[in-house]
Amino acid sequence: MDHQIEGYANQRGLGAGSRLELMVSTPAHRFRAYAYRIGGYQGGSGRLVWSSRSVRGRKQQAPEVTPDTRAVVAHWSPSLSVATTRWPEGFYLIKLVASTGFEAYVPLTISSQRTAGRVVLVMPTMTWQAYNGWGGYDLYGSGTHTYKGDAVSFDRPYQAPGANEFLYNVLGTVVLGEQLGVPLAYETDVQVATRARLLDGATGYVSLGHDEYWTVPERHNVTRARDRGTNLAFLSSNSVYWRVRLEGGRTGSNRLVVGYKEDASSSDPLRYADPATTTARWRDPPHPVPENSLTGTLYECYPVDEPYRVASPRWWGFRGTGAKAGTELSHLVADEADRVYPVPSTPRPLQILSDLSYRCMGVLTSTQSTYYTTPSGAGVIDFGTQRWSCAVKPECAPLSLKTTRFVRTVTSNVLRAFAIGPVGRSHPAHDNVRDFVLPTYNQVPAS
Repeated sequence: MDHQIEGYANQRGLGAGSRLELMVSTPAHRFRAYAYRIGGYQGGSGRLVWSSRSVRGRKQQAPEVTPDTRAVVAHWSPSLSVATTRWPEGFYLIKLVASTGFEAYVPLTISSQRTAGRVVLVMPTMTWQAYNGWGGYDLYGSGTHTYKGDAVSFDRPYQAPGANEFLYNVLGTVVLGEQLGVPLAYETDVQVATRARLLDGATGYVSLGHDEYWTVPERHNVTRARDRGTNLAFLSSNSVYWRVRLEGGRTGSNRLVVGYKEDASSSDPLRYADPATTTARWRDPPHPVPENSLTGTLYECYPVDEPYRVASPRWWGFRGTGAKAGTELSHLVADEADRVYPVPSTPRPLQILSDLSYRCMGVLTSTQSTYYTTPSGAGVIDFGTQRWSCAVKPECAPLSLKTTRFVRTVTSNVLRAFAIGPVGRSHPAHDNVRDFVLPTYNQVPAS
């Protein structure tokens, strides 16, 4: 926690065979690096694919803070470089181990060469950076010694130990998907945003949890895939909430995530020249495109810790769970929650899968998970709770074994069905929105 060892990679995602450069800072005399591919391995969740020699350690220079946006950039020089020619595509953790015994992690993606005929798992790295206060600035200013900036850089480590979001949101689903034998592809949100045809032919797109920050091209590319028959699943809540931009830095293109957020109307230099890319909430002026037009729900509440209550037990994703109408899974709706709004921007037919009334900030509201289908045959699922992606892991506290079994069964059903093709053709959504009490206006101030 005191910078004993830390590092970052030259890219968030690499094509197979690309050269990986690791920038490492440590006061220790020596360190080693180990690359683990995370997946469904017998007896564990990772496989060692590469390890470095012992490398001389050094304390790298202090980061720079860009004056106008307060973006923290660590202009470190490479500590080691390795060809990834023999590394299989997938999600990786690079473990850095100092000679003093301290450890840190660097998440990495070796991107798939093709996504056609596969279910694409997507790591939400832009959201990770938005919350990354390394160097004293993030997009929130929420920590004791962390202040709000208007841009964040990929050229810096994540806060210690470096893999918090990865372990919470990514690990469980990729391990489960590989154990099921589902044909998978592995990408980051930045790759989805910058490669217009990346999702062509993909059978499914899976947002791996806590995926708030989206660029305009990313949303366009995912919507286009949906409209061509690619199924979508959001294993969280509060998805597609903030509109951001990617900009270049000294180390290359797309190294900065720009987000003026609440200050966009007065500070974003593009607020007049290009309103569609102004970095406000997606639902807000000057170019409102509410997130529910893609996900099916709108973000409603933080904080929350409530049970998940089944409302449509005959939905195909609940098969094998034994769930009945009213079955409750304790603590599964947690951290943040979504709600259905019966307004024109909500896609129909939309089937409400779960429903629970509760109080958020003392105000009575409700939370739902949803499923809707499109003319292309694509099915879109939003589980509506941030804890879903964690609950795919058997070790997700404070959940019971009953709850994790439920989540793993449902997620398995979804992944298997997505691999076959457009699920809406065989499982059309049964619209039941009128069966629930759902105000059309926001009663709870969202974050």
